[in-house]
Order: sequence, then structure tokens, then C-alpha cells
Amino acid sequence: MHLVLLSGVSGSGKSVALKALEDAGFFCVDNLPAEMIPALVASRREPKVAISADARSPETLGSLPRIVEDERARGHEVSVIFLDTNDESLVRRFSESRRPHPLSKEGLSIGEAIAEERRLLAGLAEIGSRIDTSALTPSQLRQWIHDLVVTDRTRLSLVVQSFGYKAGVPLDADFLFDVRCLPNPYYDPQLRKLSGQDAPVIEFLERETEAGLLVEEIERFLQRWLPKFVLDQRTSLTVAIGCTGGRHRSVYVAGQLAERFAADYRVIVRHRDLAK
Repeated sequence: MHLVLLSGVSGSGKSVALKALEDAGFFCVDNLPAEMIPALVASRREPKVAISADARSPETLGSLPRIVEDERARGHEVSVIFLDTNDESLVRRFSESRRPHPLSKEGLSIGEAIAEERRLLAGLAEIGSRIDTSALTPSQLRQWIHDLVVTDRTRLSLVVQSFGYKAGVPLDADFLFDVRCLPNPYYDPQLRKLSGQDAPVIEFLERETEAGLLVEEIERFLQRWLPKFVLDQRTSLTVAIGCTGGRHRSVYVAGQLAERFAADYRVIVRHRDLAK
């Protein structure tokens, strides 16, 4: 069985993610207490099962890491996905939807409820693939879920993500490289409306800057350390590349790194701020 355990903070998009898994052929269960997961898995005959577990069942969350290891020992392939979102986005989403936070019934303010939920879920964020949904549309989140769990999973998934610092640092980055030291094509009026995927911008960066040297240095670092994560049985790792707006330099560097690692890893390229 391929078992997906989905968790994350309230308001981060778990319902969207679970629906994406259902559309991909997974038998899905929402808000199942952790102690019931082994019995459910043992009773199902479907090859793909997805279970959402979150702070609505706080008394059993601590057992999830052990359950993951036990199910893997039984021969199941287990993927853990944790959805995270910055506090500002969470407050806005709860305000727009007019839905109460699940922990607000404890008499907590929205800020206090978010902080308490983060405390309850802290251990889960470290045992799986983390996705920052702060700036994602539902369709982007569905695609990212598909990339992680529906396609071939026989190799480490190396997620190379470009972003712009002006929209915030992604919460799900395992490694983060700042490429704002490179001259910015944005200040060339002929390049401003283009992106790091367009030939004129690529030619500018390769001709006028030390972008190639920077890419080589990042590649050398990752080549040295990625095998350690494979040995640690990590299923995915996110390398974030940041520039000011997330359209030119970071997009170029992310694309170059993706090409260089495609032969050895399952590479997923994301450009968080390119469509904005």
C-alpha cells in the first residue's frame, strides 16, 4: 500500500490537498485519530490510502512518528506531507471565511490558537515533506501534491524553487541560497517584462554576471550533501533560490540547477512568484 499521512496547520489547505489525493485515486479519510490509523490500514485493500490527522485530535498526535515507522516496517510505502502557512495568511484566511479556528473553543484568541496549534504540531513538521502554502492558489497546491505523491517516487524528490524576497521567504526550504548579489536584469527596460526562462535574460546573466560561477558553487555544495539525505531516508528536499522579485535571477539559477541534477534525482521545479 502507498499510505499518505497529511497534516498541517488549520487554514493551510488540507481539504484542497485531500481532494487532490482523492482525485488521484486515493481512498481518503479526514481527521482520523492517530491511534486508529493502524487498524484502518490493516482493514483496507485499496493500494492507495490517504489520511488527514491534525490538531482536532491533539491527544494522539505524539504517536504519529512511531506509527509511520511501524507501517514502513510492515512493508507499506509511507509519505508524510505537512502543510504550513505564515501567520499573516492564516489570520486573513480565517477572517475572510468567517470560520472559527478549531482551537478557539478553548477561549483562545486567533493569534493564541495559531501559536498553540503550531506547538502541538511541531514534531510532525520534521518527519515529512513540508509545503508552504502561504502564496499558493488551490490549483498550484493540487499540482504540488500531485508532483510529490502521484508521480514516480523511487528516487529522492529534489524540489528546486525560485522565489522573491519581497513576498517572503518560503517556510518549506531545507536549503536557501540568496542570489541577489548578481546584477538585476530588472533594471534593463528591455528585460524587465521577461523572466529567467527567456533567452535574452539568460544571455545577460551569462554574459554580464558571475551567475555561472554561482551556480557551480551551489551545485558543488549540493552534490556533497544530498547523498547524506538519501542515506537518512528522506523522500524529498527543497532547495530555495531567492532574488528580489522572484522573476529573473532566481528563476535562471533554479533552472540551471534543475538541469544539472535531473540525471540523479527526480527534480521538481517550482517558480513561486513568476506568475504574479
